Amino acid sequence: MRQQLGLVLGAARSSRESAETNLARLELQRRILQVGISRAATDPELSEALLNPAMAGLRDQLNEVHNAFYRDAGTVPAKLRALVEEAAPGPAGQPPSSWLGRIGGESLTPPPLWRIGSSTLDSTGPFPVAVPLLEESHLAITTAPKTRAAVEAMIEGLLLRVLSAMEPGSVRVHLWDVGQLTAVLPNLYPLSRTSAVTVYDPARLEDLLDELAGHIRRIHAQTMQAGHQTLRGMRESMGQRTEPWRIAVLFGNGEEWAREPLRELRRIAGGALAAGISLIVVDLPTVLGGGVENIRLLDERHAVTSMTGSEIVVDLDPPIPATDAGSTASRLAEALIARQGGPRSFADLLPTELGQESSARELRAPVGFFEGDPVEVVIGDGSPHALIGGPSGSGKTNFLYALIGSLAARYPPDELALYLLDFKEGVSFAGLAPGRRDASWLPHARLIGVNVNTDREFGLALLRFLADELRRRSAAAKEHEVTDLAALRQQDPDGHWPRIVAIIDEFQYLFAGRDAVTNQATALLEDIARRGRAQGIHLILASQDIAGIDAFWGKPAVFEQCTLRIAMPKARRVLAETNNAAVAAPKWHAVVNHDSGVAHGNQLAHVPDSSGKDIFASLQRELWERYADEHQRPRLFDGAHSPMLEQVPAYVSLTPGGRPHALIGQSIDVEDAACAVELSRSPGRNLAVLGTAMAEALSIMDAAARSLGRQFAPGDVEFVVCCLVDRCAPAVDQVADGLKADGHLIEKLREDELTERMLRLLEEPAEHPRMLLLYGVDAALPTLEAKKPGELKSGLDHFRAVLKQGPTKGVHTLGWWRSTARLKDTLGFGGPDDIGAWAALDVQGSELSQFAAGQVVHWSPRPGRALFFDRSTHVSPEVMIPFDRPEH
Repeated sequence: MRQQLGLVLGAARSSRESAETNLARLELQRRILQVGISRAATDPELSEALLNPAMAGLRDQLNEVHNAFYRDAGTVPAKLRALVEEAAPGPAGQPPSSWLGRIGGESLTPPPLWRIGSSTLDSTGPFPVAVPLLEESHLAITTAPKTRAAVEAMIEGLLLRVLSAMEPGSVRVHLWDVGQLTAVLPNLYPLSRTSAVTVYDPARLEDLLDELAGHIRRIHAQTMQAGHQTLRGMRESMGQRTEPWRIAVLFGNGEEWAREPLRELRRIAGGALAAGISLIVVDLPTVLGGGVENIRLLDERHAVTSMTGSEIVVDLDPPIPATDAGSTASRLAEALIARQGGPRSFADLLPTELGQESSARELRAPVGFFEGDPVEVVIGDGSPHALIGGPSGSGKTNFLYALIGSLAARYPPDELALYLLDFKEGVSFAGLAPGRRDASWLPHARLIGVNVNTDREFGLALLRFLADELRRRSAAAKEHEVTDLAALRQQDPDGHWPRIVAIIDEFQYLFAGRDAVTNQATALLEDIARRGRAQGIHLILASQDIAGIDAFWGKPAVFEQCTLRIAMPKARRVLAETNNAAVAAPKWHAVVNHDSGVAHGNQLAHVPDSSGKDIFASLQRELWERYADEHQRPRLFDGAHSPMLEQVPAYVSLTPGGRPHALIGQSIDVEDAACAVELSRSPGRNLAVLGTAMAEALSIMDAAARSLGRQFAPGDVEFVVCCLVDRCAPAVDQVADGLKADGHLIEKLREDELTERMLRLLEEPAEHPRMLLLYGVDAALPTLEAKKPGELKSGLDHFRAVLKQGPTKGVHTLGWWRSTARLKDTLGFGGPDDIGAWAALDVQGSELSQFAAGQVVHWSPRPGRALFFDRSTHVSPEVMIPFDRPEH
């Protein structure tokens, strides 16, 4: 045991002595390295320690390591020079003299490194120092006292290298300085007239942060939808650049930011590189997310970087002379403007071949240009409805023509149906319908309404039509068990399912009053806006100013669905509240935004002249020649003109036979229909015209008589005519003479013959229908009320009996009363049932309730319009347009 313990203790002692010797060697090695191997030989203490036999070979070992290091170090500058030459070609790494003033070419992948200076390791000479930038890293720069000019020169040189190396327009620079309102990198200001450089107000940091954050969200959505993680991955997969690179330069002053903008900047930094954004921040005391290269200035000429380490001092490149930098920026700006191709025309919006697109998924068409690239409007499930705003003279009508023309050129009429309505006093869309000078029309247009500012009912009729079409399409989708238009068209290829686009200019007129029209229009518009996207029905609402629309306060459903916002210069409240892009938009431009007006969705577009003389007309004529044989002309409704009876399809189609019905006016409806009163052998089938408006009253009576005449063969009907208003006698004689010329029986009565004729109408058997045309019935009441001696009944009693019993015997009264009170006197205590239909002219709605089944009638008289009610067909009265009756 003693022997084994002795062996163990001896081995332990030997190990301890060996460890102590190694520790002493390492300690001596550390001391030699601290003073340097060359100096150790002259140090007495270290020389004596090296004489110790235990330290034998240490000097030789250190000399070998020293020599090996310097042998390898001698190759480093050459390797670094080769590396930078490969990773920073052309302007990215070459001296400014070789690239200043030159224009870069197209490239999908930017250089990973960009030169800022040089450094030296040994006598082999300096090697270049470069830092990563585009899509590789952010830059965080910290200044030293009196180095602001050096930092600006370094950043300016970097930006000029980037802008000179890349294709014009492929890089956009955003400049913000907390301490300067202007003169941020002033040598680059020639580029500020293009999109290449944008300078932000120091008090509006949120504008820059919002734009960057929105851009990241938009790019992230695009790349994720395309199945990629980064913009670079999507670009390399597609083989083309889809978005410009962005560099945001933020000059701080070393002070802490407020918590919220600082948090937003960190979020931006974390996702910026994947979206093609690089940040350059100066004196910003925070740690950015993502890859960051740090540069710390030591003085005006020297700096250290995290790329090279703190032991290697970088000699910054000399500043580019201001004149050279300014002239280079000017050349880059001119190259970018030249690349845009100068001003574009309406013809540039059109495709090379007409009508080749399908609207099954969406509608897509360019409406303008930004730096030579087309700016598209997309109408589909993602952006189903559009809101367009712009004050008078801002180019709103021109934009609408650019949109209509671009869509019509790409999609044939079977793919796109347009319903166009203009409420203001003008004829913006009238040229799309056939006219006297130009017989062509736009084949895509189904309905064109102009000058309808006083006919809000026509806008309501359009909304009702769209609601009916929406129900029809929903029923078809349910039948085929699909949920959207694309699937419906796939399941029902033989059906006719074009996308419908309804453009309503000055749509706020629909909600101008607090009445039933406003209430119904609001409800219909909300329903169409909410459900229309799935069935391919889209609304484009345009207005000069939407600030005064009270109907939508508390009902944001329509505006929330209008995710496509287009703001003309100086437009208010079209984009988001904080988005002021339209304020600064130049003339002939529009801000197109597919993201509900949020600033990051802004796209500025120059809209070419599309509404000038013969510009749109040439396209329309070409489309008309191509498609007119297969499509009907659009229905034109012009509120400034009353229709001619002879031109109304309902009048032209009248022939003898069937139940007679009197046409009395034009219906304010999507279909070109007429208001008519059926004169069947049923009680109450009489017509009363109410009011003192003589021209309109004569028009209604004239249309009723002439339309009835076309429905009877000669001799099959008798017209009993009595005119009690002297001023109307020539017009009445003209109607009677016309009916007589057509072979109809005409009997003209004087006022004193009325009583006897009323009695005979009741007693004589009716061999054929009789139409009693009475003009100014109220004027005959004194005569009718008079009784002859010995008679129990007056002529008025006989007239009341004719009104009550006549329709069942084929005797119908069509009379004009100049006041509702006189009509009540005529009817007596029997009530209004004997007047089955009436047309009111200059009569207030409060006077008409008793003749409309007791319902409240909202009607204020207006020129050229009448209120029509037929108790057998109407739930409530409707506004109609009396036919135009030319004076002879």
